[in-house]
Amino acid sequence: MKGNASTSRALNRRLILNLLRNRGPISRAELASMTGLSPAAVTFVVTELMDEALVVEREAVASSNGRRPIPVDINYEAHLALGFKLNRSSIDCVLTDLATSPLATLQATVTDTSPEGMIEAIREAIPRLLAQAMRDEKDIMGIGVSIPGEVDPRNGVCLQSPRFGWRDLPFAEMLAERVHAPVWIDDDVNAFAIAQKLFGAGRNHRNFAALAIGAGIGCSLVLNGDIYHGSNSAAGKLGHITSVPGGELCECGRRGCLMAHAAEPYMIAEWGRGRGIEPTRDDFVASAAAGDEDALEILENAGSRIGRHLADLVNLFDPEVIVVGGEAVQFGDALLDPLKRSMEEFLFFSKPEIQTDWVPSSWARGAAALATQGIFDFERLPSG
Repeated sequence: MKGNASTSRALNRRLILNLLRNRGPISRAELASMTGLSPAAVTFVVTELMDEALVVEREAVASSNGRRPIPVDINYEAHLALGFKLNRSSIDCVLTDLATSPLATLQATVTDTSPEGMIEAIREAIPRLLAQAMRDEKDIMGIGVSIPGEVDPRNGVCLQSPRFGWRDLPFAEMLAERVHAPVWIDDDVNAFAIAQKLFGAGRNHRNFAALAIGAGIGCSLVLNGDIYHGSNSAAGKLGHITSVPGGELCECGRRGCLMAHAAEPYMIAEWGRGRGIEPTRDDFVASAAAGDEDALEILENAGSRIGRHLADLVNLFDPEVIVVGGEAVQFGDALLDPLKRSMEEFLFFSKPEIQTDWVPSSWARGAAALATQGIFDFERLPSG
């Protein structure tokens, strides 16, 4: 590989780590064959990674010639990543191993959404998570934070977050100074997509879209295996496509955005307006589960509206599959069936499969995946 010795070493580390992540345990000889590196180069990198406890030797298996090559594998269990999903009134927190398997979770209440307030809440949550999992701080390799808004992940800057009123905020650097650990940040939907890419439904796809429907609506694009951020880190803002010109006011300050007419807050408020009340989310969820006609009609309309605009995205980018997540997946077919019908009605040629992949800890787990991705990929430099 071209470049100085340090760059070549980093590239070789990345190559071997990601091959092990994708293929599982592989012998040194197989690594040399698959990567094109010399056996000596493979041995050097593997030895270095073993010294750092990033890879381990697994049990040898017999081959066709009777030899028992010793496979090496990523040491997922030995190291930890922390993930934090920032919300208006809370932070979803998770402690995971390097496979983003949750080891401890909690929800931290937030009363101060200033950067300092959020950072302090994160700092206080870390020892609580470690105690819950009975793990040591020294095992932490990185921290990921997902933020609703536009985020420059390479420089660790929140360009803007209308939900919190932040602009040009070096959040990753500010947090790293308080917690003394490497920090990666990104948009919350991109974090969800990275989790899908590493260990979820997108793992076997080079091109896919991750659609999240909840408090907002976003769609992250994975093109040729990488998150597409766009030239201003604003790609995938499906929720801010104008859907109803002059319609409801969106949190971004514009009227008629898709999320202002199809995200969960709109659906809940619309159901409440029909009853002259201010309902909670639980009220709306219970009504939909009970087959309330008004609730089901709202879900039908929201799903159809999202599917219409999702078709435009498919026509432009032709993803292999669309992975749908977010709290609204809880509504199941009542939301997803009209979404699929509407999308297919407006598709030109490609008809990607829609898969759902959502558990309550997915947002925070996606944030932890930001750190995991950074550990596997030397190009995603952290703050810290």
